[in-house]
Amino acid sequence: MPDAGPDRATARKAIALLTGAAGFTEHRPPPSPLPPDGPLGWAGYDAARERASARTGEEESVLYGTGVVGDRACVLLSFEFGFLGGSLGRQTGDRLAAAYELALARRLPLVALVATGGSRMQEGMIALTQLQRVAAASVRLRAAGLPQIAVVRDPTTGGGWATVGAGADVVLALPGAQVGFAGSRVRPPDADPYAYSAEGQFEAGQVDAVVPADELTAAVTHWLRALGPHEDLPAAPVPRALSVAGAPVPRALSAAGTGAGAGTGAGAAKGSGAGTGPGAGTPSAADSGPAVPLPETGREAVARARDPRRPRAEAYLADYFAVRLPLHGDRSGSTDPGLLCGFGLRGDGQPVAYVAQCGTPTRPAGYRAAARTIRLADRLGVPVLTLIDTPGAANDAEAERAGAGAAIADTFAAVAAARVPVTTLVIGEGGSGGALALAAPDNTHVTVDSYFSVIAPELAAAILKRPPSETGATADQLRLRPQDLVDLGFARSIVG
Repeated sequence: MPDAGPDRATARKAIALLTGAAGFTEHRPPPSPLPPDGPLGWAGYDAARERASARTGEEESVLYGTGVVGDRACVLLSFEFGFLGGSLGRQTGDRLAAAYELALARRLPLVALVATGGSRMQEGMIALTQLQRVAAASVRLRAAGLPQIAVVRDPTTGGGWATVGAGADVVLALPGAQVGFAGSRVRPPDADPYAYSAEGQFEAGQVDAVVPADELTAAVTHWLRALGPHEDLPAAPVPRALSVAGAPVPRALSAAGTGAGAGTGAGAAKGSGAGTGPGAGTPSAADSGPAVPLPETGREAVARARDPRRPRAEAYLADYFAVRLPLHGDRSGSTDPGLLCGFGLRGDGQPVAYVAQCGTPTRPAGYRAAARTIRLADRLGVPVLTLIDTPGAANDAEAERAGAGAAIADTFAAVAAARVPVTTLVIGEGGSGGALALAAPDNTHVTVDSYFSVIAPELAAAILKRPPSETGATADQLRLRPQDLVDLGFARSIVG
């Protein structure tokens, strides 16, 4: 096994980096000695273990216990790469399983600081089957609604990456870390090393963030606050509408006050707190001004939604959250920059998961990332906010090869199965099923510069063999304006 390099933090230093002065209380599983030279009787194995212990001061390649990161109690486990390359043997498995069980018993999140070369060959199949133990322990923790965060250090390869690392809910990586299932000595000689790096795995959507060591404590603290565990969180408040200039729009229209008049937002779902984003609900000059007028025609509604000056998802998320924690990628090797996913903390500390379209056709990777986010939020009891803004799902040949239909279907299913409240705001274009997949069936709201339609009016006119001059009339027939959507019962209120 390779030795720990001089620049690699020890297991205890990695823990101390997160806990600081709060400290760490180590736990140990009940003693379970190995036979001489291990289960295979591998000559020299006992001597190698003794040398590793003398060099590192550790009894095994993993230590675990309880600690506090920021202001959040958690169970921490940390790999000691200097102990036989951080490899997993039977006693390592004992410690890993015990760490997960400790988190389960105390209902605490688990933070794993991973640095491992994989399974320990001197213990053969006994070592390899520890991966099954870890997977089973992780499943029990997941079923209990407790979050798992992995920080992958250098290196994180083999079965340790494929269980403790990649199996976590959130994967953070230190810059430059070697990360991948294939270790440096077993991969093809002409393999691109970038693919096995933290940065390469981030690009491929396998890592959520690459975090410098001096920012790690803050990042993990925010994630612990966002992921919980939580009890009975309220629905995500409906975001306030933003004007072209980025300022909040004052008033909301509801099902009780549709048409040209201004309502009071009474159609918002119970507990949604419509208009209570950071700064919303406080007196301002805008609060006494007139509401933004509704579009008079379907053509006008479409033009407003397509206006490049209209606020997009980034502006809404920045206004809504004090802290944003992105989830990156679909865990299948792809990303969609036109769809933003993650968790956030509002000004009052409330956690909300978000999925936000950015005005582009949503790709299969985006839908898979959305489904991943919604299911994680549902398991952890965190409410979900979706922002809809897409002309529709990507329809090119590559999207079809990447499984567009299955990805959209899975997103529909994730929303339909969610037990936590889902709040939706349509902030721009609502293009057919590719947009509807992210809409909450009973808690969708729309802005004054949005529309939603079964099909784009230009395409509808083409299908009906109408000339382009009749596109506007076709848009009117589709009843896609914000006020039409409320009248039809699709939307609960018009925000702004």
